[in-house]
This record gives sequence, C-alpha cells and structure tokens, in this order.
Amino acid sequence: MNQLIVSSSPHINSEETVEKIMRDVVIALIPAGIAGVYFFGGRAISIIAVSVIFAVITEWAMQKLYKRAITIDDWSAVVTGILVAYNMPPTVPLWIPALGSVIAIGLIKQVFGGLGHNFMNPALGARAILLACWPVHMTTWVAPGADALSTATPLELLKDGVTAELPTLWDAFIGNKGGCIGETSCLALIIGAVYLLYKGIINWRIPFTYLGTVALFTWIFGGDGLFTGAGIYNLFVGGLMLGAFYMATDYATSPVTPKGQIIMGIGCGIITSIIRIYGGYPGGVTYAILMMNVATPLIDKYTIPSIYGEVDEDV
Repeated sequence: MNQLIVSSSPHINSEETVEKIMRDVVIALIPAGIAGVYFFGGRAISIIAVSVIFAVITEWAMQKLYKRAITIDDWSAVVTGILVAYNMPPTVPLWIPALGSVIAIGLIKQVFGGLGHNFMNPALGARAILLACWPVHMTTWVAPGADALSTATPLELLKDGVTAELPTLWDAFIGNKGGCIGETSCLALIIGAVYLLYKGIINWRIPFTYLGTVALFTWIFGGDGLFTGAGIYNLFVGGLMLGAFYMATDYATSPVTPKGQIIMGIGCGIITSIIRIYGGYPGGVTYAILMMNVATPLIDKYTIPSIYGEVDEDV
C-alpha cells in the first residue's frame, strides 16, 4: 500500500529526477565530443576522460569528507567533468583538466553545499581560475588536423581586424577552426540543444535571448561604423553556443522566473558583446555568465510574480 504524503501547495507531479536530467544532458553533449575528437584527434579523448574521472573522484571524496550521501551515480559530476573538458584547448597538459575538475567540484560545488547550492556554474568558475593562473596553457590553440599547427582563434582574428584569414562561415559552423574541444562545432552543439529542448530540459528563453542579443549588439557596434559588424559570424565563434545552451541554462545558477530568464539572456549577451568588442580578452562568454550567475538571486527577487490574493500593504 502506498503511503499518502500531504504537503503544502502547490502540488506538482513530475517523473523527472536529477539522474534522468543529467543523463539527458550527457547525451546532448555527445555530438560535440565526437566533433572535438574528429577535429583534434585522440588527445581530446584523453582530456575528456581525465576531466570526468577527477570530477567523479572529487565528488565522492568531498561527500565522504562532509559526511553527505554519496551521489556520484546521479551523473551531475559527469556533466561537470565533460563541461570542464569542453572548455579546454586540445593542447593543455592533462593535469590542467584534472585540476579544473577538482576546483569545479571541490571548491565551487561541494564547499557551498553540493548540487543546487553552488552560486556559479562550476565548470566556468574553474575555467576562469585556470585562465587567470595558467593563461599560456589555456590560450594556446591549434588548427584542426594531424599537423596541429598553432593558430589564432576566429575571435582573435576578428578583434585584430584580420578578416582575410577568417574561416568561412560554414567552417566556423561545423567546427573546422581553432578553439576549445567542445565549443568549435556549432552544428554538433545545436543537435544536442534540439534534444534538450525536445525533452524539456531547457527552454528557449535564456539561450535564444542570449544569442539574439549578441548578434544584434555585435552587428550594431562591432564594425568600423554602426550596423557594419559581423553579427551572424559572432554566433558561430568562441564558446557562445556552448555557453548559451549548456551553461547559462544551469538550473542552480540561472533565474527561475520567465522574466528573469529573459533578463539573464539579455544580460549575458550584452556583457559578452562588450568584452568581445571593447575588452582586452577576445572571448567573453565565461565572464558574462559568471557575472549573471552572481546577479541571479537579485533578478529572481524582483521578477517573482505576485502571490494570488496578496494585498499590497502600501495601498
């Protein structure tokens, strides 16, 4: 006989679990991983494997240390490990993704209470720390192919005005360009994003407003004059697609209200564009999402809908 549990309203019934959601995210991330291995070779597999292994081990160790329930089977550590790896250039020594996963899980996730309590995206927080501590390792890029020749990323070329050397829009879209392992193939990332949208794991508000804001802002202000920028091209370079669909939508660090999610997307888009156009760093996605993560509690506070029947005390 099933026990009837009665709790306060609202009553929402769902068969979704953390394990199911995280497993779907892993499935969605597989095409980008395959693309990374295709363009950068077996080195990408090693980085992904090391990152995931250290993420899971760190999760287990920290939960043992804090005497919490062991939840390494919920796939959340695996997702973090994959995202850490996807934010790595294919040239990094293997201790970099290992340390990145330890920072992401140990410092940013578990220290603040575990899944759902972290105030920023663990993978991006780890990337920001690694970028500050080992900038050479984190910004050494190679062109796809067996020769692994050093190259500049399309964002660096755009920022320097070297448009003649830019990959074609098609190459930028499919991933035939320098960059991090999991960010280069927009085609693969979109395939995974469609899966997440279909399964209802994410909704359109944050990623579409994020992408739309970047396209509009860089088109207006990103060229030699107004309305001369490469707005569409900016969508397919850097970590924008990876960030918009897989990290800005993180449940724990993004707003829960519909209005708040739109504000999150627009805010991420504006900050990313400002950094890309006016900043000294050609990217911007990492810092834009982290800044909006910090602002999320404030966004939720001022966008939460009124409770039905609530009386305004000031009236």
